[in-house]
Amino acid sequence: MKKRILKKGDIAGVVAKLAKQGELFAPVLSDGNILFRQIKEAAALAVNYINSKDAPKRFFFPQSEMLLRYFRTGKGMEMKDAPVEAPERILFNVRPCDASSFTLLDKLFDQERYSDIYYTSKRENTTIIANACVEPLSPNCFCTSLGLSPTGTAGADVLLLDIGDEYLVEFLTPKGEALLDVFGGTEAEEKAEEKAKTVRAEAEGRVDASIPAAAIKSILDRSYEDPIWERISQKCLACGTCTYLCPTCHCFDISDEVKGDDGVRIRNWDSCMYPLFTKETSGHNPRSSQKARWRQRTMHKFKYFVDNFDAILCVGCGRCVAYCPVNIDIREVIKDISKL
Repeated sequence: MKKRILKKGDIAGVVAKLAKQGELFAPVLSDGNILFRQIKEAAALAVNYINSKDAPKRFFFPQSEMLLRYFRTGKGMEMKDAPVEAPERILFNVRPCDASSFTLLDKLFDQERYSDIYYTSKRENTTIIANACVEPLSPNCFCTSLGLSPTGTAGADVLLLDIGDEYLVEFLTPKGEALLDVFGGTEAEEKAEEKAKTVRAEAEGRVDASIPAAAIKSILDRSYEDPIWERISQKCLACGTCTYLCPTCHCFDISDEVKGDDGVRIRNWDSCMYPLFTKETSGHNPRSSQKARWRQRTMHKFKYFVDNFDAILCVGCGRCVAYCPVNIDIREVIKDISKL
């Protein structure tokens, strides 16, 4: 792994060069929210932000995506796969929790036996430049409870670590090392490395929330019928906010839209919080209550995904905590479950 020291004043030049290499997306202030948008210059960049409102998972798993097109001809019905849209992209200033979420989505969409080309092609053509969370950190964050770090490198190709007037830039993968000339800078010396260790330790110490995320798996194994699910779900509005903002939630629906002799098959985001998500054609719904749906969401993240991939489907970004309209806090849910 190569490391460089970059003066903060040189970031503008780096951004300008990156914008010439492909589509460059970064967090910007838009209508009062921090959102990922395409940028051409550093002036638009939000640098000292806690986290974006939207999770960058949409660059690999879009909210709506065409899978195939079908049409009637004189010979009958013909089908054609939709072209895979995967332009060269760079995601800049991604927080480590979001970068880590990509590694979890990879486990589902890029398996040895089942690989989703619409997802994998976008991943292959995207370079992730992460910016470590140093200060301030959101009071809703709990990444360290998931075994992660606010200065972690998982899922990133390049990591920028703020060490004062400079960044320590770590080039973590071949895609990252391909940008060495773009970043320039000077070789990292021992003094900068020591400062980086201190910054990392202090950043982790600022994450106040501590929850037993890993410990509840064994409890969930035996708590399917526990009354706790009824209590947890009583406040839930089934609005889906938590699932749409979550960087790891990936529920989707596939629908056909037909006009005349032409039709398209589209994959759209969906939510396990919605009553229609599991409603069958017969009218039967195996998860007819919000209790069942809340249980499913918790089980999926902290039990089923662990069973299947040996990883918790959460990165502790805190979006669901910050934006739930009725203040349901997943951290408190986990603590309550740990007491069963």
